[in-house]
Amino acid sequence: MLDMGFINDIRKIMVHLPMTRQNLFFSATMADSIMELANTILKKPISIEVTPNSSTVETIDQSLYTVTKSDKKELLLHLLRNPEIKTAIVFSKTKHGANKIEKILADAGIPSAAIHGNKSQAARQNALQSIKDGKIRILVATDVAARGIDIDLLSHVIIYDVPLEPESYVHRI
Repeated sequence: MLDMGFINDIRKIMVHLPMTRQNLFFSATMADSIMELANTILKKPISIEVTPNSSTVETIDQSLYTVTKSDKKELLLHLLRNPEIKTAIVFSKTKHGANKIEKILADAGIPSAAIHGNKSQAARQNALQSIKDGKIRILVATDVAARGIDIDLLSHVIIYDVPLEPESYVHRI
């Protein structure tokens, strides 16, 4: 939440909490800028690291396709026509981009749904349930969705727009 601009909301909540308390933060990654921000609201913080920063899971196969911007759409459609891609999340950098990708997929007859910060909680939950139930194959998401989503049997993650920070990449995959 600190990474997504909710610091003012967190500060509003904290004034209603007891002065003596324990705060716990959990994250697969912690950028230095976010740690600095967290330190403004923490007293005597202790950090426990399980793996090095920005590390990816070794069991995940990763591929890179170098393509011009004008060919990204066609490459995405080509990849999604592969029957080995049973279910996938396609990551976009922006909400507008996620909606645009969802429309591209719909126009191509590929069942999908977009989730991002402009969608209601109910719409996001419906989209997640739809992919879990097999009603759609593709979930199009922004980085809001990269944190905390767990979909069993997800076969692929496609990063349509490369994130600006390595930590976002780790959360996505």
